[in-house]
Amino acid sequence: MRLTKKTHSCVRLEKDGRALVIDPGGFSEQDAAAGADAILVTHEHPDHFDEGRLRAALEARPGAEIWTLKSVADRLSAAWPGRVHTVGHGDTFTAAGFDVQVHGELHAVIHPDIPRVTNVGYLIDGGLVFHPGDALTVPEQPVETLMVPVMAPWNKISEVIDYIREVGPRRALDVHDALLADLARPIYDGHIGRLGGTDHQRLAPGASAEL
Repeated sequence: MRLTKKTHSCVRLEKDGRALVIDPGGFSEQDAAAGADAILVTHEHPDHFDEGRLRAALEARPGAEIWTLKSVADRLSAAWPGRVHTVGHGDTFTAAGFDVQVHGELHAVIHPDIPRVTNVGYLIDGGLVFHPGDALTVPEQPVETLMVPVMAPWNKISEVIDYIREVGPRRALDVHDALLADLARPIYDGHIGRLGGTDHQRLAPGASAEL
């Protein structure tokens, strides 16, 4: 499997000539969802969900389908019957040849005064990749590659480090990093690399890794 990092929380997975894209939101490239056979969306916040980009991707590729939670699916399913699927914690499905398990239910707490929206994470191909969206969800099985939300209004570096330790992946790759200034990246890389207990890597947008 090839994993290509897009800007912010978007990643593209490719195998056997097919592509699955997770969270092509408003902070990601305009064409982040282009050419995808399957699209997974973790939650409704605009840095993860851009309705216009998803509609364009579905129009351009008649076989493409979306799997997401109800708050997102409700905005797309009427226009694309049979191609937008609602999922929740515990569900399993196959999308573009990828086996997917759904983990998690709620977005992390930003502030007690802000209501929490639904958020789901996606475990791909038996744990080869886990993308938690905006939560620190720990799947109930081993994870090879953890997409770790490294910087967000709802987390701090100690929580990120403890999350990586709890999941215990073979490697951790940064996502949710568009808000992290280049000046601060060496600080984050240093702390996570020393304390996370795993191989921590940061891919620049457009860079790929073979899993």
